[in-house]
Order: sequence, then structure tokens, then C-alpha cells
Amino acid sequence: MPSTRTDPVTVEVVELIGTVVARYHEEYEHAAAQHSLTGAQARVLSLLALEPLPMRRIAVSLRCEPSNVTGIVDRLEARGLVERRPDPADRRVKLAAPTEEGHATARRLRDALDFAREPLAGLSVAERALLRDLLRRMLGEPPADGLGGGPRA
Repeated sequence: MPSTRTDPVTVEVVELIGTVVARYHEEYEHAAAQHSLTGAQARVLSLLALEPLPMRRIAVSLRCEPSNVTGIVDRLEARGLVERRPDPADRRVKLAAPTEEGHATARRLRDALDFAREPLAGLSVAERALLRDLLRRMLGEPPADGLGGGPRA
């Protein structure tokens, strides 16, 4: 019996996931460049548009050193896209937060990413929900709505 790691379907799925990731990164870099941002700056801005975060949490999310994040936030702050503010829960901690212009730029970045949105529109709502739940399951996360994931093996 072939290993699930080397069967032809698994190999094809891994290659397809790699292609999707590569295309997404290519489009993301292009969208970032249209706003005179690096890919890293765009990722930080998009992350902060969800919620203000301390540098360490940004670094963990991006899997990089906090000192790298400090430089990225410095450059975003210089452009008026991000500001540092005290954490209301712990005033010793500084949060990076998007400014109004930062939120608007993050929204424009998100709207510019057609690669995933257009092909996904060709899937039914049920197919998109199944794909979402399968991807969440691959990542060890529960289905988003608690339904549709079926029993875990």
C-alpha cells in the first residue's frame, strides 16, 4: 500500500497548493508595489488592519525577528500609515495600529487581490465552504462555523 505522502494524488495536491501560494505571493507583491510598499510592509499593514498589535505578536505572525518588524513599522509610520500607541491593557507595551490612511490602503490592497477571488467565484457557496473547512482542517483548526467538517480521523 503506498504511503499517503507519496501517492500520486497527494503529490498533485502538494504541487497545486505550491502553485496557488506562488501565484498569491506574486499578485500580493504586485499589489504592494502599486502602493509603493514592499511585500513585508503590505503584510504588516494588512495584519494591523485586523487589530492593533505589539511588535512581538506581529513578528510571531510573520515568523520573523522583532527587530525586522520594528524597521517595517518605522517605515510605515514615516509614511503616515501606522502609529504607535500605548496598549490600554498594559501601558508599558506599545501597539502598532493603522491610521485612517493605513486602513484605507489595507482595504485597497485587499481589493486589488483578484487572483483568489475570481477563481473562487466559480465555485458554489457549498464548494467554497468545503474548501475552507478542508484547509482549516489541514491547519489543525476547526471548521469556521462548526459545521461541515465531519468527524476527524
